Amino acid sequence: MIALRVYETVDGKSPFDEWFDGLDPIAAAKVTTALARMEHGNFGDVKSIGQGMSERRITFGPGYRIYFGRDGDELVILLCGGSKK
Repeated sequence: MIALRVYETVDGKSPFDEWFDGLDPIAAAKVTTALARMEHGNFGDVKSIGQGMSERRITFGPGYRIYFGRDGDELVILLCGGSKK
């Protein structure tokens, strides 16, 4: 199983959590499902965006994105989220 960790800034803020907390319940459920699949090694629709970072694309609504980096094979650092539009 792959560990997911949320990135925190030096002042303790979490861009990913702030984004996630603003999602409507259906979108939050879609993102939660995508995260659960990532934990089990199923990264789905992922694209490298450079400098060791990738985006997990979720084809729902405006096209949600989870931005992350990896540290080895067993740790994923969740950086932030957003949408295509």
